[in-house]
Amino acid sequence: MIDWSETHLSIRDAFRRFVDAELKPNLEAIEHGDLPPYELMRKMSATFGLRDMAAMKFQADIAKAKARRERGEADKPREPRANPAAGEELAMRMIPIIELSRYSPGMVTALGVSMGLTANAIMSKGTIEQKERWALDLLTLDKIGAWAITEPGSGSDAFGAMHSTARRDGDGYVLSGSKTFITNGPYADTIVFICKLDEGNDPKDRKVLSFVLDKGMPGLTQSKPLRKMGLHASPTGELFLDGVRVGRDRLIGETEDVQARDGAKDTFASERTGVAAMALGIVEQCRMLCIDYAKTRVQFGRPIGEFQLVQLKLAKMEVARMNIQNLVFRQIELAGAGRGMTLAEASACKLYCAQAAMEVCLEAVQLFGGNGYMAEYQVEQLCRDAKVLQIYGGTDEIQISQIARNLLST
Repeated sequence: MIDWSETHLSIRDAFRRFVDAELKPNLEAIEHGDLPPYELMRKMSATFGLRDMAAMKFQADIAKAKARRERGEADKPREPRANPAAGEELAMRMIPIIELSRYSPGMVTALGVSMGLTANAIMSKGTIEQKERWALDLLTLDKIGAWAITEPGSGSDAFGAMHSTARRDGDGYVLSGSKTFITNGPYADTIVFICKLDEGNDPKDRKVLSFVLDKGMPGLTQSKPLRKMGLHASPTGELFLDGVRVGRDRLIGETEDVQARDGAKDTFASERTGVAAMALGIVEQCRMLCIDYAKTRVQFGRPIGEFQLVQLKLAKMEVARMNIQNLVFRQIELAGAGRGMTLAEASACKLYCAQAAMEVCLEAVQLFGGNGYMAEYQVEQLCRDAKVLQIYGGTDEIQISQIARNLLST
């Protein structure tokens, strides 16, 4: 794939019209936290048929799973095989991410965690009954989801420093602990809570399990949104669990043999590759704003675009845009070939895209000068939003470590 098709461009233009009509007029309220993004997310999903498509795909997948169970067949990992439709499906998912990221990367984050990370955690490891009970509502945005792994004392060492626990209690469990920096945490209806099974053994040897929680359960407290540097359209909060009692039906997979470590690694890979589309939207918008500004801003009697140092900034932005777009195209081609990026490849993808987006945003602010530091100019917001791409889903330092370990193990 070397460029977007006419169909892709038509879909892109339709999303741009939606952004112009629905997002931009509400952007200030969303970015100031006065308006949670969820109703607008639902409207977008309904407008473009994403809700109906998600429901149809879910019902088809569940029907196949039930048929396999009736035949006594166990679920087997799918063998990689070419599937052009999968590539096209991924392209159609990436276009909205790119377009929304031009104005509100925070909304993309809220959307991705709910429909993506949280729903996929249940769809990949949950039982059929658990998928029907929780996943469909997440995929259609009837419910908002949160994926809770980070704790106050952990970050990059998510599992090693994890203190949240599950203790067996009869046929069920008692959950305790706290989580922080949880996307959608303040408003989530459905929460995938990741913790360690406390059997009185050394914490480093404990199993890691995932449970599904519902808003309002006794002992579960969801904080108000936290104040943060950027991504204001993505509500972030803390979760506190004080003796939350759950049945085995809320343990993902309904068995302790389904450990959350492998599922979390798959989630990290998915989250990291998703950064490419977000970075592309941010870079495209900064590039467009800077080109317009360089043509119209006059200093020393001529447009600043005539100065070579400004031209250098624009040229570097175009190089970054081309490279990131090619990584997006690579993901689409891999999906069409029945493959995906390995964790190390996903880490390399995230590392480059996050750094490139941040560099472009900083150069955009510099090109705008004093105006770029003012909130009324969009490059200020995009610069704040871009920084988190180097932090969440694994910091740049963790990506480097992951890539290096992979290289040294071959």
